Amino acid sequence: MNPYPFLKDNIEYLQRTGNPIFQWLSTRPFNEEMLKTRLYRNEFGLHDWRMDNGKGMFESLPPEGLYGNWLHPEKAGTSATFVVGCNLGYGINHLLTKTPDTHKVMLLEPRSEMLLACLGQTDYRPFFENKKFHLLVPDERFLSEVIRNLDLQFIYGQIHLKSDIPSRQLGPEYARWATWLRNKLENFSLELSTLRHRQDVMVGNEIDNFAKAMRDGSLKSMEGRGAGVGAVILGAGPSLETMAPLLKEKMGHVLYTCALQTIPSLQGLGIKPHLCAAIDYDESMLKVYERLDPDFVQDVPLVYSTKINPLVLKRYPGPTLPLWTVGGVGTYVLKDRDLVLDAGGNVSVTLSRFLRYCGVSHLLLAGQDYAWINGRSHSGGHHNHTTDFKRRSWHQTTRNLDGEEILTTVQYMTAKRELEDDLKQSEFPIFNLYGGGVPIEGTTVVDVDTAYTKGILASAPGAVEGFLRDLNGCRHTVPPLRMEPRSPMWTNSMRNAEKHLAKLFKDLKGNQQAIHEALNRVELFMKQDPLYGPYLFNEIVDMAGLTRAKYAYESKDLGEFKRIAKSMLRKVREIDRKVCLPASEQAVA
Repeated sequence: MNPYPFLKDNIEYLQRTGNPIFQWLSTRPFNEEMLKTRLYRNEFGLHDWRMDNGKGMFESLPPEGLYGNWLHPEKAGTSATFVVGCNLGYGINHLLTKTPDTHKVMLLEPRSEMLLACLGQTDYRPFFENKKFHLLVPDERFLSEVIRNLDLQFIYGQIHLKSDIPSRQLGPEYARWATWLRNKLENFSLELSTLRHRQDVMVGNEIDNFAKAMRDGSLKSMEGRGAGVGAVILGAGPSLETMAPLLKEKMGHVLYTCALQTIPSLQGLGIKPHLCAAIDYDESMLKVYERLDPDFVQDVPLVYSTKINPLVLKRYPGPTLPLWTVGGVGTYVLKDRDLVLDAGGNVSVTLSRFLRYCGVSHLLLAGQDYAWINGRSHSGGHHNHTTDFKRRSWHQTTRNLDGEEILTTVQYMTAKRELEDDLKQSEFPIFNLYGGGVPIEGTTVVDVDTAYTKGILASAPGAVEGFLRDLNGCRHTVPPLRMEPRSPMWTNSMRNAEKHLAKLFKDLKGNQQAIHEALNRVELFMKQDPLYGPYLFNEIVDMAGLTRAKYAYESKDLGEFKRIAKSMLRKVREIDRKVCLPASEQAVA
């Protein structure tokens, strides 16, 4: 009797549909002998898997009752569940059969033989076919992309993570992947919350900055211009006050970079950066000017996210260079003519990605603490510097390199993990002047003396000067970007859609399918223009709520559609006024 009756059919389906997991399985060695000898029926008459210690996975953990708490009825139809570890399919099958068809089940199984054993016990083709069941490749980039595509589940449902207890008996990789996924889901939830509530402000700022950014130049030519340059990213953590005096004695010959907010601290400590960066979009950034000496920065280039508050940009006394970032109007319309960078949620991440784009030879971090140290959140001079420390509900505890308990926050840890993920992609060595905060994986801890004697504070002769000349050369006008205003066409299309829907809503019961199809067409129309799409993020998400989070339409849904359409057309007209400029106001060649 074939112990794996469904393996061939499932594998052939995955191969025929080009599923990435098939390629992963094809390149992964697996122990064929295990598949032949490890599967057996235990004393309860259930299929079981004999582990290396000779015991069955379910000898002490019978599946009955193990997976009852895996079901979450609230918003189940618009939710998703990540599962780490499939065993022989008991938990997966419980989810697949006990949740609505629209509930997504995402399986991560790091052991190829276990995935094959699971695929051999159940015919999963119907669940693959209706896009309910998804097999995930154990690869961080692949998983990050999967998570980013679950925005509607985050907004209109819930995301659950289940670490399979029987599978965790097999090895530590199951716990490691569960921790990684939990952190990544937490990161994306925070990012999406920011987008949902603040995208209008960020892209609104970008539209207001558009004409100036076009005149300020382009950073695209900086690709690879950092060859031979050693770079330093100076953070505003409390340890900066300890590290800066030591660095001042042995400055070396490297490119010093920092956030705009860090400059007041650095001036007090006697260090002047070669360039600074700003990405924060809100008005709190204006507080930096309460402490910023305009004479000190008049020759320090500011690399600014085009999403920053226009007043921050207007008040900066030095040279400015625009950085177009993912999620804004430049995402698609400027990707071929300019640098469009994923800025991340922290300036250190932005600088790391920019310096990697420039191709610097090595990187040194300083003042990157991501924690409260001795009751302080930032170095002196920073506008968020606080000393009257009181523990709050949002604080978390972690440990420093000495094993001592220190306080941090979700935001700090999210930023730290994002920086770590970015550093993993760097082809150059990264060093850290560690000052007692949260350890940063992927960096080599050094002190200032070691950094100086080992050449970490050195660059190739003339490399820094050449880099700064090239950076200054970016400050030229760019060719005109001519875009035709399209609000008249959008207005006409939405007026017709509204009239059509008004007729359909007169017979709600008989026109449910027709209403859904009409709303789907509007949703596709809203997404089709790469210039308007980023500013319409919230309207597109709201429209998806009507097309993908509704099971029956009510009369009030027509009013919701009208609200979305009105907001959308207002934004389209705003872009036409501020971005689709007449030739006389556009950048000239």
